[in-house]
Amino acid sequence: MSDNVNQPALKIVPLGGLHEIGKNTCVLEYDDEILLIDAGIGFPSDDMHGVNVVLPDMTYLRENRHKIKGMVVTHGHEDHIGGIPYHLKQFDIPVIYGPRLAMALLHNKLEEAALSDRTAIKSVLPRDTVRIGRSFFIEFIRNTHSIADSCCLAIHTPLGVVVHTGDFKIDHTPVDGEHFDLHRLAEHGTKGVLCLLSDSTNAEVPGHTPSEQSVRPNLDRIFATTNGRLLVTTFASSIHRVRILLELAAKHGRVVSVVGRSMLNTIAHARNLGYINCKDDLFVPFKGLNKYPDEKVLILTTGSQGEPLAALTRISRGEHQHIKIREGDTVVFSANPIPGNTIAVVNTIDRLMMQGANVLYGRHLGIHVSGHGSQEDHKLMLALVKPKFFVPVHGEHRMLVKHAAMARSVGIPQENMVVINNGDIVEVTADRIGIGGQVPSGIELVDRSGIVHKEVLRDRQQLAQDGTLVVAAVLDGAGKFLAPPQVSLHGVVTPIATSAIQSLVARTVTQLVDNRWSEFVRSSNRGANGIDWAGLRAELESSIQRLVRRELRSQPLVALALTAVGADAAIEAVNAVDAAANGNAKGKIAGDSTTGSSANGDTNGNGKSTGRRRRRSAAMAAS
Repeated sequence: MSDNVNQPALKIVPLGGLHEIGKNTCVLEYDDEILLIDAGIGFPSDDMHGVNVVLPDMTYLRENRHKIKGMVVTHGHEDHIGGIPYHLKQFDIPVIYGPRLAMALLHNKLEEAALSDRTAIKSVLPRDTVRIGRSFFIEFIRNTHSIADSCCLAIHTPLGVVVHTGDFKIDHTPVDGEHFDLHRLAEHGTKGVLCLLSDSTNAEVPGHTPSEQSVRPNLDRIFATTNGRLLVTTFASSIHRVRILLELAAKHGRVVSVVGRSMLNTIAHARNLGYINCKDDLFVPFKGLNKYPDEKVLILTTGSQGEPLAALTRISRGEHQHIKIREGDTVVFSANPIPGNTIAVVNTIDRLMMQGANVLYGRHLGIHVSGHGSQEDHKLMLALVKPKFFVPVHGEHRMLVKHAAMARSVGIPQENMVVINNGDIVEVTADRIGIGGQVPSGIELVDRSGIVHKEVLRDRQQLAQDGTLVVAAVLDGAGKFLAPPQVSLHGVVTPIATSAIQSLVARTVTQLVDNRWSEFVRSSNRGANGIDWAGLRAELESSIQRLVRRELRSQPLVALALTAVGADAAIEAVNAVDAAANGNAKGKIAGDSTTGSSANGDTNGNGKSTGRRRRRSAAMAAS
C-alpha cells in the first residue's frame, strides 16, 4: 500500500469481459465515488434454453448504487453498450458520456425500453474531456476498431492517469480516414501513466492485424465475378465493412436491400453522422427487388453468427416472408464465427447450400479482418503508454496470460501486473498494485419475460435432457382420492412400458397418502384440524423422484398438480385432474389452505416462489 495511509487506493473492479469474450463492464472506484466503463452483454450458450441475453452479476452495483456518479462508453458494440438498458432498470446512472455513434445507438435502445428519462446521454468528440464526480476527469482519445467512433480513455484520478484502451487495432489506413491518435497516447506516456488496462482479444496472434481496407479488393473481385443475386452478411455494427460493401455496390451498379432491423438502424445513424456517404436511390425495399435483374441486386443482411432470429438464418430455413434462396444466388459471409457460434454458422451455411446457393466463407478468402490488435499492436500500445502498472482485460484466460508475457517482454516487471478474474478488486496506489478482495461476480440471464434465475435454468436444462413427468391428483379434506391419480410423461425415454411407469407412480402416490395421511393432519387451537399441504407435497415429490430415478435411470422434471377440495367442489376438481395430467398444470402452489378457491403461488417480491420445493411443483391448489 502507499506510504500515505490517509490516501485511499484506487479500486478497479471488472464485472465482465475477463476469461470470456463479451459483456465488458468495468468499475473504477475512489473514495466514495464509482465511475462505470462500458456495460456490455454476452450471448447465451447452447444449454441456456430460452435465454436471450447474458449480463454480468450486478449485485455490487445494486448494493453501491449511491456511489455511482456516471458512465463513460468507449464505442457502440453490443458487448460494450448492450447491457445499459437492463442496468438502468435496477439503478440510476446520472450521466453517460460517449462517442456520437455509440450514443445514437444507445439512445435508440433506451427509447425502445422507455428508459430515456432515466439518464442523461451526452456525446463527445475525440480529445474532449469530461468530469464525473470529484475524482474522475476523462479524456476521449480516437482509436481504430471495426466500428466508427471508437475511443481509448485517459482517466485522471487523484493517484494518477489510468488508460483504458477499449477495443482497438492499429489501422494506418482507416476506411473513414480517422486515424488512431497515437500522438496523444504517447504524450500521456511521456508524462507518466499509472496503470494501463488493455484489450487482449488477439494476444495469441503474431504480427499486426491487417487494415480494414485489405478486404476491399477481395470483395471487389466477388462483386465483379458474381452473375446472380449477391447476399452479404456481416456484423451490423461493422460500419467500415458496411461502407465498403455499399461503395462496391454503387461501383458495380447493384441496388441494395438491407434486411435486419439492427443493420437498418446502424446504417441510418452512420449516414446521419457522416460515416457512410451514399445516394438515397442506392437503397431499394426488399419488396421491390423483383423489378431488378438478379445481377443488379445486393442484399445486405444480418445473421453472420447464425443467430436464431436473424434475417439470414430465417432465409436459410425458408421462413423469411419475402426473400427465398434460389439457384444462382451467391451468399458471402464477411465475418468469422465468434467462439460458441461455429455450429450455428455452419448449420446456416449447410441449409443455404442445400437450397442451391453458392456460399463463400472462410479466412482463406480474405473477406474478413479482425477489429482487434495482434501481438505487435499490443507491444506498440505498451511502448507508447509506458504504464507503471498493467492489467490485461477483454479476453479469455490464455489471452490475458499471453498479453502479460508481452508486457514483461517490453520491460514491465512481473510484480507490477496482475492477471485477474471478473469480480476481483484490483487496488492501485502510487507504489503498488495487488488484489484486495472480490465482489460478487458471475452472470445474470434474461429472456423475454425478465431475469432467468438459476433454478429456472436448471429446470429448463432438466426438461431438455430428461423430459417431464406430470402427476395430477385430487383429495378431499379427509385424505380420500376423488379420482385415481393421473400420470403423463413428456419427452421421457422409458426402459419399460409407459403404462407400467404410470401405474407405479400412481400406486406410490396412493399408498403414501393412504398409509401416512395422519402425519400431515395438524390440530389447531380451535379444535379443528388443518392439513400440512406443503409437507404432503414435499413428501410426495421425494417419493416420486426416488421411484423415477430407480426405474428410469434418469431424472425427468417432476411436476405435481395436487388439488384439495371440499365436497361441493369435487366435480370441478376431478375434471381439472385430467387437464393437469395432460400437461396443463398452471404453476400454482398452495400451503395450508381450505378456502373455496385456488391459491396462486406466493412470491417474496423478487419473483421467487416461497415454500418448500417450490421449484419442482407445477401446481397445487387448495379450496
